[in-house]
Amino acid sequence: MQLAMQARKDYDFVLRSARWAEDNGLSAFALPDHYLARGSEPERPGYDHLVHLAGLARETDTIELVCMVAPVLFRHPAVLYKMGVTIDEMSGGRFTLGVGAGWLEEEFTMYGLPYPDTGERFDMLEEAMEYLRNAIDPGAQGFEGEHYRLAEFDPHPHPENLRLLIGGGGKVKTPRIAGKFADEYNIYSCPPDSYREKAATARKHARAAGRDPDSILFSAASPAIAAKKESDYRALLEKLADLTGQTTEHIEETYEERGYPHGSGSRPAEMLAALEEAGCQRFYAQAFAAEVDEYEMIFEAYRG
Repeated sequence: MQLAMQARKDYDFVLRSARWAEDNGLSAFALPDHYLARGSEPERPGYDHLVHLAGLARETDTIELVCMVAPVLFRHPAVLYKMGVTIDEMSGGRFTLGVGAGWLEEEFTMYGLPYPDTGERFDMLEEAMEYLRNAIDPGAQGFEGEHYRLAEFDPHPHPENLRLLIGGGGKVKTPRIAGKFADEYNIYSCPPDSYREKAATARKHARAAGRDPDSILFSAASPAIAAKKESDYRALLEKLADLTGQTTEHIEETYEERGYPHGSGSRPAEMLAALEEAGCQRFYAQAFAAEVDEYEMIFEAYRG
């Protein structure tokens, strides 16, 4: 199981986090793409993390950099493609571009961005992924859809190693789109049986599209609330409760129900092992409630 991290905040913080991840052997460092950092609370800073990722491309050396994920409603696929190719070039081929349908309605409402219904958003996502796939792969393939159009020409420059990621928890549309177009499918952490079912659906659609299912990296993500010591785990849990306005009891009940790897002692590593057995190859610990000096104790718990 590959271990990776997702963080957020200002650039100095994400730079220190990315360098810690690189220095400590993590496989990837991811940033989210939200214009509101937490629900509808505009006082919490929300940055354009694709710009941050471009900065990290020049200030890290080896770690894979991941956008997880950019709502297609924020940017036309042409803009996503050019940003992706540019960060790929700046990083020496270390960038993965994640794309999603968008789910946090408040950020669209508050910034005045269109927010179509679920069906239309997923139609746009599928078209965007096909557009991006055709733009990335060399040749004059073009694309004609209801929402987007790419002329039949070979866009330049060609990326060195730009990869596409789909993320989400759906059982039908998301795994189908991932199977057809994605290099990485991030299934948000869930009970192992559910994870196995979604991964199998994606693999089925990959085969139907003439792709090798084994070429897809299957990953997961969930909040990083784990430590070897019970007291350290409780301290992280309290911080998350303060951050989200939820009780610690509610958080633990939710994490238990959803199968998020969490807890103290050997439990986080055991929960990760169950996900790995279900087909997960990489786990992103979302360290949104942690400081850099707490990362070591979190990943010690996940490593077991």
